[in-house]
Amino acid sequence: MIIIGEKINGAIPSIKTAIENRDAEWIQNVVKAEAEAGADFIDCAPSTAPNLEYDAMVWLIDLIQEVTDLPICIDSPDVMLLKRIIEEGRLKKPGMVNSVNEEGIKCETIFPLIAGTPWHVIGLTCDKGGIPTESDKKVDIAKSMIDKAVKYGVDLKQFHIDPCVMALSTMGSSMKDFQDCIRKIHEYAPDVKVTGAISNISFEMPARKYINMNCMAYAVEAGLDSAIMDPCNRDMMGTVYACEALMMKDKGGRKYNRAYRQGKFGVKK
Repeated sequence: MIIIGEKINGAIPSIKTAIENRDAEWIQNVVKAEAEAGADFIDCAPSTAPNLEYDAMVWLIDLIQEVTDLPICIDSPDVMLLKRIIEEGRLKKPGMVNSVNEEGIKCETIFPLIAGTPWHVIGLTCDKGGIPTESDKKVDIAKSMIDKAVKYGVDLKQFHIDPCVMALSTMGSSMKDFQDCIRKIHEYAPDVKVTGAISNISFEMPARKYINMNCMAYAVEAGLDSAIMDPCNRDMMGTVYACEALMMKDKGGRKYNRAYRQGKFGVKK
């Protein structure tokens, strides 16, 4: 499982305040905690007003790179900002772009930039009509993006499709539909990775951690490859390691045992 640490996001109140106050120490402490907990990528999503986003993202990128060598996931709805960041070479190493979709020319803007490079990219299953509720429509959008990735020469092993997990509180079939998307996307393009912001499913539900943990378990069973999540959440990390061992993605439970010894989940010692 590829873990995209979600915590450097201006939509989180404490991070929003830290960005506004340019509190470098707060940001870097969060980054270090994510890295130590097992993140593979560090998300960088300023989520500020559009006129402030570029400066905030550059500031965050510099802070992140001071304390970790992990690749960064540059995260913005503004595709031209993402393009600018890539072209300026602000990152010490290729990371991940979050995101493209079938609205406008986002795929056509990002795919030529990253083709033939180690950059990863996330594609959201939405278009000019927004996020569809029907899983078949999401899969159709995914197929269109995959075809474009092939056309531009993007390595499908570095392409993550996010089927946009819906909230259980508003859509009772959200888990079943998520699993359906995972399986059908893999059927169409086995090399493509499927990802998701797991915590979306528990929005406005009580005791959210139980919904999230079980969503992760069902998603891993369906073939989830990566997740946008909090790596410092020991319950969720334990679920990931346990499910991968049970599904024989971690043969003999070696990663599970190693992660437990390292204190990445379980009872704190």
